[in-house]
Amino acid sequence: MKRLSDIGTIKEILSRHGFSFSKGLGQNFLINPSVCPRMAELSGAGEGVGVIEIGPGIGVLTQELCELADKVVAIEIDKRLLPVLDETLAGYDNLKVINADVLELDLNRLIADEFADMDVVVCANLPYYITSPVIMKLLEDKLRVSSITVMVQKEAAQRICAEVGSRRGGAVTAAVNFYCKPGLLFNVSAGSFMPAPKVDSAVIRLDVYSEPPYKLADDKKFFTVVKAAFAQRRKTVLNSISSSLGLEKHVVNELLLNSEVNPQARAEKLSMDDFVRIAQGLKL
Repeated sequence: MKRLSDIGTIKEILSRHGFSFSKGLGQNFLINPSVCPRMAELSGAGEGVGVIEIGPGIGVLTQELCELADKVVAIEIDKRLLPVLDETLAGYDNLKVINADVLELDLNRLIADEFADMDVVVCANLPYYITSPVIMKLLEDKLRVSSITVMVQKEAAQRICAEVGSRRGGAVTAAVNFYCKPGLLFNVSAGSFMPAPKVDSAVIRLDVYSEPPYKLADDKKFFTVVKAAFAQRRKTVLNSISSSLGLEKHVVNELLLNSEVNPQARAEKLSMDDFVRIAQGLKL
């Protein structure tokens, strides 16, 4: 098994295939040999488990996942990496590589077609620029997955894993907590990558609720409220929701009071239950 995290191996393989890094795709390949084995193990990959990986790069993490899981489906947007992956992962018959944009894929169909009788987890080193869109797609599509283990920018990880109602929390914090229980696993220094990014990263795991703790007739209202409340987070929740949704202040004020929420509070002070009550009372 090639050490795909070895910088010399990476340079030799990429040079032979005439590959150059794309800043637009946020490509940073791992060169710290301890990160991917640990990440794969903590993802829940194992016997009887299928794994969806997003952005395999040259296959450093993919290799570790294939060693543990029954099957791995890796989704890679950059077609230039397909021949590279054909070479680096040639020894694995439990791998399928799909050349596609994960944001445009029907992931429920993929799971039905590829992992019919398996438990499913997601494990990925996500490019910073699509972290939130990918995580929200994975959650909003209500996939049959038990957990999502991803490496993201450290600041994003801290925000996602913050307590709802804390200063560090934001719209994505509340959105993630609606679907799952997030946890920070470990930090990864910028020097663990080639080329090295300007900031550190962190690996987080989102354990998806089998039964959502928050019951709403229309989940979309919850996210509408959260986005509106944080749209102008320095303003009061009254002003932010009113301005964002184009509603009269007296209407929003009544909604908040009926929801037992202080209209003069800021969004970062609201709890999950506060957002749920507002969503339940919102009429659009």
